[in-house]
Amino acid sequence: MDEQGQETAEEGPGYGIGAVARRLGVPAPTLRTWNLRYGIGPSHRSPGGHRRYDAGDLLRLEEMNRLIRAGVPAADAARMVLRTAAAPAGAEPRGEPTSAVPGGSPRPTPPETAPASPPEQPSETGPTSAGGRPPSAAAGVTRPRLPDTAPWVRPAIPTATMLARAATALDSRTVSGWIGAALDRHGIMWTWENLVLPVFGTICRRQAETGASVEIEHLFTDRLLAALIPLVERPSHPVNGRPVLLACAEDEQHSLPIYALAAVLTTDHHVETRVLGARTPYPALADAMRRLGPAAVFVWSQLRETGDPAPLASLPLLRPASRVIVGGPGWGDGLPPSIPHVTSFREALTRISAALH
Repeated sequence: MDEQGQETAEEGPGYGIGAVARRLGVPAPTLRTWNLRYGIGPSHRSPGGHRRYDAGDLLRLEEMNRLIRAGVPAADAARMVLRTAAAPAGAEPRGEPTSAVPGGSPRPTPPETAPASPPEQPSETGPTSAGGRPPSAAAGVTRPRLPDTAPWVRPAIPTATMLARAATALDSRTVSGWIGAALDRHGIMWTWENLVLPVFGTICRRQAETGASVEIEHLFTDRLLAALIPLVERPSHPVNGRPVLLACAEDEQHSLPIYALAAVLTTDHHVETRVLGARTPYPALADAMRRLGPAAVFVWSQLRETGDPAPLASLPLLRPASRVIVGGPGWGDGLPPSIPHVTSFREALTRISAALH
């Protein structure tokens, strides 16, 4: 095969380094460096002694190149690729150790006290999962398989720093793959505390320092929502006869918290939920309550501008009753005594669970 990939009798099957360099857009000297330093190179030689890359070598190099373009250091990328390639069939590759984002950012709160609204959060942040059970293990809930990585690779779990770099590079493919892998392997709570909160913290600091990064926030939020929304499908055997209704306060655009809460209720507790999403007018919420007769209604307010408690008094009184619960840092004073304001995810779960029984 010549460097265009054509097989010759002298060289045998495979790809030459020139053909691989052109295919990947990586200079041949860099490919030689990857081989010498990290052992990611051609797996055999032709009868004439020339180095030849086979299809497996190409997949490893493509994954190495993708990780580096996402901001992963070359040595780390090589370890991830080689570890995944060396894992026996059916074995789960060990993820990278998680860490807080650089710059002195505090580590996320432990599961027992995880805040429903992390402080100084610029984006759609919300409750963390309880139980830590992978969503795919819940009855009737199946995460769609992500086609973002090479077929022989199960995505490794990144550090928060690596995920933040991928988001900063606007690499939606890598962000999606890593979020999906973390959700599948560790569940919503672990992913939220070890990856999502630190990445949003990085985005927050960047926005405070430069006034920019809105596009990074939007991309990361979009990819996270894309991963969470499939998890809120109705369980095959819900434990509740009346659904739990979740909505954002009127004019509140940060809907990620209610999707996170709905995903945990569905995957970890087999609770049927209905999510109305961002900027739900109170008349529309009232109509939905009358139509569905929910056991509980959870209303989220992220910003002070959206947390006026007065409209809550206009929500209908149903028979049987619907328990209204609010969460988020946006709510001001004056909440009706009958409406609890939860400040942690476990408290939200406790209140909703009580409403279901």
